[in-house]
Amino acid sequence: MITRRLPTFSMATLLAIFVSCAAWAEETKSKEVTPRTQAGIEAATRLQVFLDRAEFAPGKIDGRYGEFTVKALQLFRQSHGEEMKQPEKPDGAPDVSGLDLASVEPLFTDYTVVEADLKGLGAVPESVPAQAKLKALSYETAAELIAEKFHMDVDFLGELNPGKTKDIKVGDKLRVVNVEPFDLGAVKDLKPGSELGANDIEDEGKGKDEPVTTKTAVKVDTKSNMLSVLEDGKLIAAYPVTIGSEQTESPVGDWKVRGVAKMPNFRYDKKMLSKGERSDQFHMLKPGPNNPVGVVWIALNKKGIGLHGTNSPDAIGRSASHGCVRLANWDVVRLAAKVKAGVPVAIH
Repeated sequence: MITRRLPTFSMATLLAIFVSCAAWAEETKSKEVTPRTQAGIEAATRLQVFLDRAEFAPGKIDGRYGEFTVKALQLFRQSHGEEMKQPEKPDGAPDVSGLDLASVEPLFTDYTVVEADLKGLGAVPESVPAQAKLKALSYETAAELIAEKFHMDVDFLGELNPGKTKDIKVGDKLRVVNVEPFDLGAVKDLKPGSELGANDIEDEGKGKDEPVTTKTAVKVDTKSNMLSVLEDGKLIAAYPVTIGSEQTESPVGDWKVRGVAKMPNFRYDKKMLSKGERSDQFHMLKPGPNNPVGVVWIALNKKGIGLHGTNSPDAIGRSASHGCVRLANWDVVRLAAKVKAGVPVAIH
């Protein structure tokens, strides 16, 4: 048997460790968020649902006053010619005076699981070559599907339904937030749009960049990670986004929408993603909500660049999009319904 000797420390060293730990504890304590209460959770959820219904999206609904909830509220107030004071605490309740939050009633509703919710579920492997062998990149679990249907954080769905989300069966009733459900089956009926792959629109549209008169415009703020939609110069909607990574920054500049692809295939090409150049080494990934570009690809008039959905709504707001602009699937569908070829997109 091998015996390991414990290290010995001088009194000065122990004192230094004690002081360091005490300072760390004090710093950690100062950064602690306000404990959640049931009333606080419901108040935050009500604001998130209100904003989501108004299409000033707070990101995934999780019953918290997160950064995107505050940013969405700020843009909502801006659209009404109002200013907003920032909350005193990072997780503190913002000023909601003047908002018709009473219109969000009921706040929660019951959803009955149907057979279609459990069809086509399947594990999605981590490796791209393995993903390319699948016939579809579907939801992995019923909880993931239902959370996305109601624009929710999957963990928050679990909080509202303790012990019910791990083994969901047909006929189960789950408590969800009262928003307009995201219907995956309705994506194909989205107009305008095409059935082309995410990388095919650029090729098809080559040489057809004709000027189009439009009253709609899209602006992407790379600092706030918010995308705004304007109609006749008036702010009408906003959605949180993920912008390009350090490796491949989002293309700052002024662009135009080339076209919209619904339920696209995605040509996964490492060279294209990192350098903007196609290679012969690629994998074709089939459509589905867990496709890396989600359920909709809005191509811009720059090869390989677009506004698109995601297979990871939890990652919205982080820099990991290979030069594109990524939205939650439920938000990119709403955005796609507002744009068409020729719509200007400013990324700054």
